Amino acid sequence: MFNNSSKILFITMMIIGTLITVTANSWLGAWMGLEINLLSFIPLMSDSNNLKSTEASLKYFLTQALASTVLLFSVILLMLKNNMNYEINSSFISMITLSTLLLKSGSAPFHFWFPNLMEGLTWMNALLLMTWQKIAPLMLISYLDVKNILLISVILSVIVGAI
Repeated sequence: MFNNSSKILFITMMIIGTLITVTANSWLGAWMGLEINLLSFIPLMSDSNNLKSTEASLKYFLTQALASTVLLFSVILLMLKNNMNYEINSSFISMITLSTLLLKSGSAPFHFWFPNLMEGLTWMNALLLMTWQKIAPLMLISYLDVKNILLISVILSVIVGAI
């Protein structure tokens, strides 16, 4: 569908989106980098000759859009808590943020969309989805202070991966 120059452009934008996310000074900047990463990966996924590829790109977009919306909501809650002195439980905000980042990375218990998506991808797109697309959410998860809940997610991922 695309020639090599457009693939190079989208891959470059995907790399830039990940770098923006990893080096961001605020959660809003990290969210913006995640969105650039998402919007540059979708054209790489879609193939007009393959119906499963088009279906996979739509599933990926819908799942990531839902996670991005909830992540933006948690970022707004965090800003309200810090800047406006609203009384909001910070562990609640961290839990929402962790849940959305686990959904974006396809980790257990939010992984149920991931195998259906992998069926429609080429090997190269599957490689990008399973490696590069997980770098930014996992870096953001490392900034959170929710070690107990993260441990539960890791154990669930190990159990699901072993089945």
